[in-house]
Amino acid sequence: MLMWFSLELSIQARRRRVGWLASPPMDVNSLIIGLISYVTLVVLLTFHEFGHAWMASMCGDDTARSEGRVSLNPLVHIDPIGTVIMPLLMIFLPREVGSFLLGWAKPVPVNLNNLRNPKLDDVLITMAGPWMNLLLAVVCVGGIKIGIIADSFGVVEFCHRAAYMNLGLFFFNLLPIPPLDGSRIMRVVVGMSHETYAQLSQYSYFVIIALIQWTPVPDWIGFLCRGTYSIISSWFGMR
Repeated sequence: MLMWFSLELSIQARRRRVGWLASPPMDVNSLIIGLISYVTLVVLLTFHEFGHAWMASMCGDDTARSEGRVSLNPLVHIDPIGTVIMPLLMIFLPREVGSFLLGWAKPVPVNLNNLRNPKLDDVLITMAGPWMNLLLAVVCVGGIKIGIIADSFGVVEFCHRAAYMNLGLFFFNLLPIPPLDGSRIMRVVVGMSHETYAQLSQYSYFVIIALIQWTPVPDWIGFLCRGTYSIISSWFGMR
C-alpha cells in the first residue's frame, strides 16, 4: 500500500504543521488548486503502482499482469477509500488547501515464489514505484524549461507543483515504516519474516501520523525535495 503526504502543494503554500483545526471556507481559487492537486495525485499514484506491477512482471511474476495492474489506467489502481474518499475529504473539509493531503492506491499483488531471485527481485519491485516518481520529477522539471521557453506561466506552475509532489512521494515512501516501500526494503535487508512485518504493520498508521505531526520528518523531506529539485534543475540549465 502506498501513502502520500505533502505540506506544500502550491508554490506559495505556507509551511505549517499538520493539524485538525478548521480554517475559513476555501475560495474558488483554492478549490481549483485542490482539485488539480487531487487529479495530479491520482496520476502519480497510477504511475507509482504501474512501476511496481511492471517490474514484478519483468522479474517473472505475472500475478499483477493477470489482474490487469500493468496498466496506466487509473481505474485499475484506485482504492475507493484511499484514492477517492480520503483525499477529497482533505480538500473539501474546511481547512487550508495544501497543508495536508493523504492518499493511497491498491497494493500491487506479488507472489515471491514466482520470482527468479526472490530477495533481489523483491527490492527491485519495491524500488520501482519510487523510482518512477523520481523519473516523473525529472520529466516535470523538463516541462518547466519548456514552459519558460514558451512563456507559459500555467505550464511552469503545473510542472513545478507536479515535480515537488513526485519528489515528496519518492522520499516519503522511502521511510522505513510499514507499509511504505522503505520498510519492505528494510525487511529484506534485516531478514525480517513476513509474519513479523505484518504484526508491525498493524500499528504503522499511528506511527506515520505521529511522525507527520510531532517530529521534524516533514522538514527533512522538504529539505531533500528542495535539494533534489535544485540538482535536477541544474541539468536543464536552470538555477
